[in-house]
Parts: sequence; structure tokens; C-alpha cells
Amino acid sequence: MGGLAALRGLLSRPLASYHLLLASAGLLLLIGLTMVFSATSVRDYAQGGSASTSLTRQAIFAVIGIVVFWACQRLPASTYRSLGSPALAVSVGLLVLLNLLEAYGRLTDGEARIGPLEADLLWLYVFGFGLQPSELAKFALVLWGAYVLARKGAALGWWRELATPLFPVVALMFVLVGYNDLGSMLSLLALVVGLLWAAGVRLRIFAALSAIGLAGIGLLVAVASLGAGSGVRGEENYRLARLTVFFNPPPLDDCRNDLCYQMIQARYAIANGGWFGTGLGQGLTKWAWLPAAENDFIFAVIAEELGVVGCTVVVVLFAVLAYTGLRIARRVDDPFRRLAAAGATAWLVGQAFINMGGVIGLLPLTGVPLPFISDGGSALVVTLAAVGMLASFARAEPDAARALHARPPARWVRLVWAPLPPLPGRRRRAAAPAAARGSVPQARKRRRDDQAAPRGTREGRGRGGSADERRR
Repeated sequence: MGGLAALRGLLSRPLASYHLLLASAGLLLLIGLTMVFSATSVRDYAQGGSASTSLTRQAIFAVIGIVVFWACQRLPASTYRSLGSPALAVSVGLLVLLNLLEAYGRLTDGEARIGPLEADLLWLYVFGFGLQPSELAKFALVLWGAYVLARKGAALGWWRELATPLFPVVALMFVLVGYNDLGSMLSLLALVVGLLWAAGVRLRIFAALSAIGLAGIGLLVAVASLGAGSGVRGEENYRLARLTVFFNPPPLDDCRNDLCYQMIQARYAIANGGWFGTGLGQGLTKWAWLPAAENDFIFAVIAEELGVVGCTVVVVLFAVLAYTGLRIARRVDDPFRRLAAAGATAWLVGQAFINMGGVIGLLPLTGVPLPFISDGGSALVVTLAAVGMLASFARAEPDAARALHARPPARWVRLVWAPLPPLPGRRRRAAAPAAARGSVPQARKRRRDDQAAPRGTREGRGRGGSADERRR
């Protein structure tokens, strides 16, 4: 009982959401850097003579991400509202460009390259600098979707309000992202579900959207036979094969294809780790046995080297992140902040669940990275930007804002770290009297005739008249 009381006391502090967010995200980032080094050190040393090549690259992106986090936590909600539409337009443009370059490469049977632009499945390279447009699309959809839903308010109960412009834009994003990357599209789906749930959309609308979503996922699975994603026209549909392997796994002796091979090697890594793992850096399956050990299957490396205990720590940190994000969404009084916090939380936690579920066999393999932990520059930077937005909203909670204004940090701290959030419930200055605002138009001046006289005080009439005379 004493421990629970102490925990309640800690959670009741004004800045508890802010500190929980920093702690969970920071620990996940440190675990990610450690596991990227563990998963890539042997390969990097064998290929280039340096064991820290991948770690150095990931650390550089982590520093960039921390700077982006710092900038995002300083921004007010009005800036995020104004950034939604431009960010969405940029992400849609990049996705269209990526798909056009991919189509050009398939039509010409050559490289998907035009001048300084090059496409490689999920990556778009501009003058050699690579980024994933789908990662930017997630953050952009959070901002734009929260702004649109917050403006509609109580009108969300009507289909036509959701149909314009939310559904067409979401459908376009699903097609542009899902054609090449079904896993990222599922992350977008989790994001949209979080937005609609926080907005209070009716359950029957969720049921209809679920049916439409399943039909859309089935269509995206089918188009893999036409070359969508990493599929090849005329060959086996790899997306359908993943579903088949998940629902009807073959015997271990017959599991030799790439999809089944990934699943089995992940199981071997988990079984080899046991409760406490083989030790950090002592895993064996990452030595050319486990595909994409530093990306999609890094959770299997954690299971092998840190065991069930290490996996539990990672799961608990993501649970703390989910609790903190929903706590922020519940405590802020601005509808936009509430919706954006719920959408970002659903995106990050949903993507983590999809990744870990695929690795341990609870879900089909989709190939999405584990947030904060998997190797990848653009994904890490965008993830830390979302955390910075959540940190800005956590400081804007009513209790947190009052506490910060009651005991403000030093001026240099506010300049270097973050400014004070606005106080909640501040009303606009009362309107000035008519005399102070200038002359009143002639048409609105009160006339002194019988029509303009106040009730009951007109000349020649008292309150002793009949009821018909007094009725107005």
C-alpha cells in the first residue's frame, strides 16, 4: 500500500507527464543505440575494419533527432496547426515522386533514377541524401488530421463531415504508402483509428471503416502480384505468402524460403535467449543468420542477448509511453492538442506492437521498424519530432502550466530549453465601453421617442395600466 501511495503521489505531480515522456523516450533511445551497435559491430568490422560504423551513423541521426525534439517542444499549438497542411502537401508530393520513379524504373527495366533523384523501394534519394517519405507522412497526417477533426467538433457524427476532406486524403495516403509498404500503411491505420477514437466518432462509423479497411488491405495484398512493393510481376505474391505462412506455418524441415526463414530464425533467437539472455553482444543469430537484424528483427536480437527480462523492459517502456501519451491527451484542454497527442501515441505504440508482434509470431510479418530502437535515420528523426510535440503539449497541461508560472525556471533555462507555456483559462480583455471605442453610428443611437424608451418608463404610461397595455 505504501508503494502504491508513493506512485500516486508521483503521478499527481504537475509535470509528471513531461518527466515520464522524457524518461521513457530517452531510455528507449539509449537501448536502441546499444542494440544497433550489438547487431552491427561484427558485420561492420568484417566489411570495413571498424566495428562502430553503423553506431556512428545512428548516433549522428540521434543527435539530429534530439535537436529536432528540442525545437518541437518549444513550439506552441498554433504553429503545429499551421504546419499541418504544408507538411501534408510536402509528404504527398514526395510519395508521388517516389512512386513515379519506381514506375519509371519498372517500365524502362533500369534504375529508378532521373538526374539527382533516385528511388529504391521505400527510400527517395536526392543528391545522395536518402529519406523515407512514409515517415514524414505519419507526422503530417497527425497534424493535419487533428486540425481537421478539431474544427469539425460535434459535427463528426455525420458521414458527410468525415467524407470531406478527411476520408479522401486518408485514402490517398493509404494508396501512396501501402503500394510499396504495407507495414507503414498499417501504422497509418493505427494513427487514424487513434484520431477518430479521441474525436468521439460513433462505433457504427468504426464498424463501416473496419470493413472498408479490410477490403483495402486485401486489395493491396493482391496488387503485390503486379509488382507492388518488392513483388515481381508473374511471380509468387510475397504478401499473400506471408499471410499463408502465418496462418499455416510449414514444418521446420521444409522452411527454406525467405519469408519462412526469417520467422524461424527469429524463433531460434528467442529460444536461445531464455530468461536472462546470452549476454550483450554474445548473440549468434545476428552473424548472417537473422535477416535485417538491425532493422525489422532487432527485437529478436534483444530477446537473444537480454532474454525475457530485456524484452519485458522494452515492452514496459512502450507501455509507459502509451500511458503518458493518453494521459496528455486526457489532461489538455485544447481539442487540437488532445487529438494530436492521441494520434501520435497510437502511431508510435501501434507501430511498436506491429513490429514486436511480427517478430514473436503474434502477427504476420510486415517489415516495419521498431520506433527508437531499429537502425534508420529518417524514422528516428521523425519519431523524436513527434515526442517533442508531445513534450510541448505535456508542458501545456493546465496543472503543469500553473506550476511553471508559479515557480518559473531561470531566464537562461527558458531561453535555452523551453519557454513558459500559456496559462490555461486566460480570457480575452474585456471590450471597452462604447464611448471609449469612438462615436456610435447615427442609425444605432437610441432615440428619445416613445419607441426607444425603456419598458415601463415611457412618458405618460405607468405600471398601473391594464395587462394588455403592459404586454410587449
